[in-house]
Amino acid sequence: MRSGEVCITLLECARNPFHKAKEYAEAIPNGKHGHLPVAISYSLQPSPLSLQSNAFAMKILVIGSGGREHALAWKLRRSSDAERVFCAPGNAGTDEIAENVAIPASDLEALAGFAKENRIDLTVVGPDDPLAAGIVDLFAAEKLRAFGPTKSAARIEASKIFAKELMRAQKIPTAEARTFSDSSEALHHCERLKFPVVIKADGLALGKGVIVAPDAATARSAIDEMMNQGRFGDAGRRILIEDFLRGTECSLHALVGGSSYRLLESARDHKRALDGDQGPNTGGMGAFSPANNWNNKLESKFETEIMQPLLRGLLQEGITFRGLLYPGLIITTDGARVLEFNCRFGDPETQTLLPRMKSDLLPLLEATIDGNLSKCALEWDTRAAVTVVLASGGYPGKYETGKTISGLDDAAKVEDVQIFHAGTKRADSEVKTAGGRVLTVTALGSTLEAARARAYEAVSRIHFENCHYRRDIALGVTN
Repeated sequence: MRSGEVCITLLECARNPFHKAKEYAEAIPNGKHGHLPVAISYSLQPSPLSLQSNAFAMKILVIGSGGREHALAWKLRRSSDAERVFCAPGNAGTDEIAENVAIPASDLEALAGFAKENRIDLTVVGPDDPLAAGIVDLFAAEKLRAFGPTKSAARIEASKIFAKELMRAQKIPTAEARTFSDSSEALHHCERLKFPVVIKADGLALGKGVIVAPDAATARSAIDEMMNQGRFGDAGRRILIEDFLRGTECSLHALVGGSSYRLLESARDHKRALDGDQGPNTGGMGAFSPANNWNNKLESKFETEIMQPLLRGLLQEGITFRGLLYPGLIITTDGARVLEFNCRFGDPETQTLLPRMKSDLLPLLEATIDGNLSKCALEWDTRAAVTVVLASGGYPGKYETGKTISGLDDAAKVEDVQIFHAGTKRADSEVKTAGGRVLTVTALGSTLEAARARAYEAVSRIHFENCHYRRDIALGVTN
């Protein structure tokens, strides 16, 4: 089900006041939006209803401080049902469109307390760490509504070993790999390998826990850093060493509501820090959509060989996944192979996809939580999108912060450009750098070339000391 389809009928819409009218007649205390339920004794005939509904004025909390969270807050703020949007902790960009709250994303108890005290109707969790720590479970225990998977479901990203074992059990196409918890065994295994190989920390490492080792020396160094020197803390105590797959990468996002799901549009990101896909891996230096290496045939196989087996396997494990599932794929000569699974919106893919999404995001998130996605469809702008990340010099290694950013207003004047803040803060009436990835600039265009030209025109107007960005995002790509 793709663009242009009617999503929900009146009685089926989870946010319609007559939804499940018979159940409401039994007087359910504390309805999900904090309103008293209304007893209704009559029935209505279903009639078409747009995803946009003014049934409720909702208060929304977005957790996180990156470009992804700015994009989520921006998109949710555009919903006709969004009364107030809060961001915790947010950044200089979210402060312009929402209300920032000085609570770090890691302080789960304080976040739950804020949501309860302020009667937040929906909390959207951006980063992976709070999900892995069980923030959705905590909110559920406090009868608070949150978008994202539970702690057990978030293991699909929080443990690459868990994900790999699940893929093996369900025969999901992925690279062959071995798991190690002893560094000496891992080092000994290196002596028998054919290079290059990929070495992955088991846990979360801010997108930097994957090392492509072209030779034995690099492999041994990576193993030592992860397992003995604690480069990634507990996340690197166990590792995977897997075959290197050749091909082109592709990012897919899916809203998953248990056994049903809806695919978002495709995208491709650029993970390496330098032009020509050189340098270390980063959280992502840019992206574009639609992906030029994706087609209907691949999508059909993806659904039957990857998504459906995965959801079946999770259910067999006693896990009902509700949230955003983001499989990172590589397209090989033999088809799509899974590199990893993520359990949240990608960054910078979110900043690329949401400007293309014509549908209201808010009811889609609600339908995901309620397991009503089978009744939903998404509508997309047919134009292409290109996103360029502006980072602090030295990222993903050591970098300086506190640099004054200029030119933001001028860049925003470029047609069909949206600027999303990441590592920024407001100080002394100025916007300053406050992180590794500082800004993401997204442009829409009739073609990828047109979108790319607009994005880089806007980028050229933004300045801060030691600003670094790739100049080859979507270069030479056609759609």
